[in-house]
Amino acid sequence: MRHGEVDNPQRVLYGRLPNFALSADGQQMARAAAQYVQGLGRPVTALYASPLQRTRESAAPFTELLGLEAVIDERVIEPTNVFEGKRMKRAVLNPANWRHLVRPSIPSWGEPYLEVVARMDAAMTEAWNEADGGDIIIVSHQLPIWITHLAVAGEQLKHDPRKRRCALSSVTSFERTGGVWREVAYAEPATTAGAVDVGAV
Repeated sequence: MRHGEVDNPQRVLYGRLPNFALSADGQQMARAAAQYVQGLGRPVTALYASPLQRTRESAAPFTELLGLEAVIDERVIEPTNVFEGKRMKRAVLNPANWRHLVRPSIPSWGEPYLEVVARMDAAMTEAWNEADGGDIIIVSHQLPIWITHLAVAGEQLKHDPRKRRCALSSVTSFERTGGVWREVAYAEPATTAGAVDVGAV
């Protein structure tokens, strides 16, 4: 699951910066996602979350509704990014920043996509192997979820961030068969109309 809307009045790319909490709407989005998962009627046996505030807060409704305490896993955190704290449109127009944009396939502005894939796969696989049956919830961020989707689908990792299918509080589901991951479902249980979603790159 991706976290809910963040309180970000300056509309900066927040990345791994501290003190970016969910907005009131973001809290409702996270609750809607938890209610959606609960409504599936499937057993959920484990809950993991990135250490950042917005993901820990988005995991809270799962604790309330399903009685699971979130295990913090650094491997599902937002990638590093040189544009943290900046407004993306302004940063891209500044010639001083163009050197960070020369190799989008890596990407040259932050943590390489291949490293994100590797750490997400390791976290997912370990959680899968340790689970005593049932489903596992991992509350993460847009880029790690989307890049996992691309990797599992065998698609090119280089992509346009504006075209990701990973809405706030969306739920992307994977299963593992014969040591291979495959995506089995995608849902957007939360109302996101009018939401501010500018913190990811």
